[in-house]
Amino acid sequence: MKPATATINGSALRHNIELIKSLAPNSKICAVVKANAYGQGISRVIKSLENHVDAFGVARIKEALTIQESGYAGKILLLEGFFDREELLKTLSRRFDTVIHCVEQLELLLQAAKEWQAEQEKGFWKRKTKIYFPITVWLKIDTGMHRLGVHPEQVAEFHQKLTACPLVEKVNFVSHFSRADELDCGYTEKQIEIFEAVSQHFDVERSISASSGILYWKQAHYDWVRPGIIMHGISPHNKPITDLGFKPVMTLSSSLIAVRSHKAHEPVGYGGYWVSHRDTNIGVVAIGYGDGYPRNTPEGTPVLINGRKVPVIGRVSMDMMTVDLGPDSIDKVGDEVVLWGEDLLIEEVADAIGVINYELITKLTPRVITEYKES
Repeated sequence: MKPATATINGSALRHNIELIKSLAPNSKICAVVKANAYGQGISRVIKSLENHVDAFGVARIKEALTIQESGYAGKILLLEGFFDREELLKTLSRRFDTVIHCVEQLELLLQAAKEWQAEQEKGFWKRKTKIYFPITVWLKIDTGMHRLGVHPEQVAEFHQKLTACPLVEKVNFVSHFSRADELDCGYTEKQIEIFEAVSQHFDVERSISASSGILYWKQAHYDWVRPGIIMHGISPHNKPITDLGFKPVMTLSSSLIAVRSHKAHEPVGYGGYWVSHRDTNIGVVAIGYGDGYPRNTPEGTPVLINGRKVPVIGRVSMDMMTVDLGPDSIDKVGDEVVLWGEDLLIEEVADAIGVINYELITKLTPRVITEYKES
């Protein structure tokens, strides 16, 4: 009998990467592994994919350091760039790729380059304990998300300053779709048009497509694609993508730790707001919001026990939750309970709870046991 356990299928993960390659055969792959690889475990995901992708993308420099210190020697991209001077110097010494999305980041880089040149001229650089390497900068262009990025009319100026900077080896262009899963809204076409217009006069590698862009906007695959959640067989829009050939990578499961007979008209759990309308059997599952399963999960959200879906009842507590097994059930203590996985897709669970599936996987806590398998 196991408590809350996330089982990660490495074979399914690599299958999904190969499927992404078939969808974007002319693009390099920057596998996005932010937020602990979407809850899958960043170190193990890196080991599983390091020979199958061209780079890894993260949101925070701590994640990049974790990847590099695990032994990975390839390209790592900081998707939000460096946050301050200290992070910039680490970026230069570790030779991370970095996004630059604002004038403040540009100014920090140019100042560091000015200081570096002055030290070189004085010969001080030879006595430095750290060596700074020229890096690849991904200039982020705001094509319509209006969250991060330089305005299109600023691109030429930023590009000129970056290419003249001695600490910059190469400049790429990157942007991000805001409505790529809305196929008929017309907004993605506008973003593509802006990205094309801005970048057409520059000899740069380009990237705009994350998961939804990979699935639905073939014309926007460009030189690099940045798959995130679809690597794990999870949809970017709460509609399953298993019909496209993707395989769920994570199965979240636990066990029944009690099976109790329960009388009609009696409540269950904190607050007593769920009351049974019949005599039934109640199962107690060893998982709760202390594991990251949402406390606000509504009555009726499905879990899978012995091949059938049964509903969550009562309020989810820190360590346990209850389900209605039904009056004729023969389930017993120790039986496995699947919260989501291949036979109960996370999209169905997320829809029942009223959240996006990203939230479910990234909010799992360290208390959840993580196991890895290859089949």
